Amino acid sequence: MPGHLRDYFVVLPDSAAGAAVAGRLPAQESAGPAATGGDVLTVAHPSGRPWIVARPAFRKVSHLRRGDDALVLIGPDRVPEAVLSGLLEGARDRTGLERRLARLPGLHHVIAQLCGQTWIRGTASGLRRIYHARHPEAGTIASDRPAALARLIDAPLDDGALALRMLDFLPHPLSRRVVWRGVHETGAGYGLTLPVAAPGTAALPGPTEHRWWEPPAPELPLAEGARALGEAIAASVRAHVGGLDRISCELSGGLDSTSLTFAARATGPQRLSLLTVAARDRYSEDETWARRAVELAGQDDRGTAPAPAGHAASTADRRAATLDHRVIPAGDAPYFYADLASCAAELNDEPLPVAPGRARADLLLGRAHATGSRYHLTGYGGDELFLGLPHAYQDLFHGNPFTAWNHLSGLRHQFGWPLLPTVKALLDRSGFRRWLAGAVTVEPQPVARTPLLSWGVRQSLRPWFTEHANALITEEFRAAAEHAEPIDPWRGRHVDIDAVRMGARHFQAMEDIGTTIGLPVAAPFYDDRVLEATLAVRLPDRISPWRYKPLLVEAMRGVVPDALLARTTKDHMSSDEHQGLREHGPELAALWTGSRLAERGLVDARHLLRLAAEPFSPVLVEHSIGSTVAGETWLRTAENAWPASLSHRTPAPTRTRTSEASL
Repeated sequence: MPGHLRDYFVVLPDSAAGAAVAGRLPAQESAGPAATGGDVLTVAHPSGRPWIVARPAFRKVSHLRRGDDALVLIGPDRVPEAVLSGLLEGARDRTGLERRLARLPGLHHVIAQLCGQTWIRGTASGLRRIYHARHPEAGTIASDRPAALARLIDAPLDDGALALRMLDFLPHPLSRRVVWRGVHETGAGYGLTLPVAAPGTAALPGPTEHRWWEPPAPELPLAEGARALGEAIAASVRAHVGGLDRISCELSGGLDSTSLTFAARATGPQRLSLLTVAARDRYSEDETWARRAVELAGQDDRGTAPAPAGHAASTADRRAATLDHRVIPAGDAPYFYADLASCAAELNDEPLPVAPGRARADLLLGRAHATGSRYHLTGYGGDELFLGLPHAYQDLFHGNPFTAWNHLSGLRHQFGWPLLPTVKALLDRSGFRRWLAGAVTVEPQPVARTPLLSWGVRQSLRPWFTEHANALITEEFRAAAEHAEPIDPWRGRHVDIDAVRMGARHFQAMEDIGTTIGLPVAAPFYDDRVLEATLAVRLPDRISPWRYKPLLVEAMRGVVPDALLARTTKDHMSSDEHQGLREHGPELAALWTGSRLAERGLVDARHLLRLAAEPFSPVLVEHSIGSTVAGETWLRTAENAWPASLSHRTPAPTRTRTSEASL
């Protein structure tokens, strides 16, 4: 098993071959001096053979068996036995169990045995994913980490999937293309069903996918939807940090992180550490807003007003919380592309474009860990959920054209979109497959004044890509377009959900860095209940060109002081990226010397070496290099991921009584 994987689980068939596969998983493996949770846990089939082999670094494994039926939830909190029993008992089929699972925060992997089938799913947001592969002896095996399956079946890398990862955005369904051949990803919102073989048999039919999640209809008015969203955010935060004495939050000063800071404070920790990274840009407003948030939180602690229902801790608990605000000087924060060698510490499921910022994330999480925090919360996902993308007005135009045009006119003036191209884009009714087939091009990227109302973002192939890479990418898009179906028939909802799932996929890098450091990291906005509460609100109430994140503002009213909810600006760090290209040009040159991507025929290393020496080249202004850097650092990590020797001891299954609820 890759030494870099410190958190994973594998689901195995009830057969001698399945037990033999379990023997290739380490019985115990050190995760380093900082990381915790290195022990491997096993849940057994009724036969006693291994069913689930899990190594949860921080996540909790909750388990209940009733006769031949069983339920396992893997998530941030331990689910009590009584709750598990209420979920499992009376659930005669998958649909019945899903109705009951909707009572919980949407943060868990779900593995169940019902009616002679094993059923596995992740989350609709894409934060928790499922992969499967065909083992030559054991048949279908499944996991939450594709690297684990790749190791077990000795899968080679897939150059087509690697080439796709050099793009900045990988749209549905191409985002599901796994970088190892023979390993497959089950789509978010879909589950994987595995028939259960008779004990002692090895032959099993293949798995089937089934859809378990549908987005809610956008019918709720703002006030009602905001209440539901506020309750979902509070429940998700409690699931992560409820009952912990020392926690931390990234307080950038933006609305998303500020909202989670106050929601976390309402859980009643003894100490809440808040970390703000000062900006180099003298026009940045984030630090000012972060300091204002801490000041107002301190004033509120001295007051007596209780928090709204769903968010509240007792007044006494809130007074007991000590706020510890730490501002990291701008000079301490690494530029992008710093310490690229540190990317070797984690093997992500795939190359992720956040890799160039790993050193910055490592600094922030390291400082949070040094405070004694037991859990760290971030505002990742807030922009994808609450900012709103213009594509949504395509949906609104069908039922309310006057409102749609009114809102779109506001956006048109903000972004400088010309009138006729905007009207043409609004009236365009081309299907998803047609858009996907033409979503990559060798032409320059559209200028900023091009209306964004299609099924996604059209991207340009980079000038340092080889002809081989370009051919692989265009063929992948063409082949996918032949049979692809959108996430949702409505264009705006498709883009909204795809954006959330893309962000959730990228957030895995933060979780893995936290595991390396020894600090669990969470993004409560990627909770399925938060996603559902957001999508359930009427479009003109959820997004507006005249209000900044109106749904989140109303959801947090009474929790976050009104003075903070009034912010309408957002800072960016583009200058840090451009400066990073200059500061770390030698590191980038070293990266392209002996490039693994070049060895596979995917990039022109000489072109990249020239760009490393010309950080302010117009080519780098027009084309981002971040995803190519991520692909290169990931490949170097993957080639060194497998330890020279593996433990071949079979972990002893944990025999559970019918009343046992957890491991």
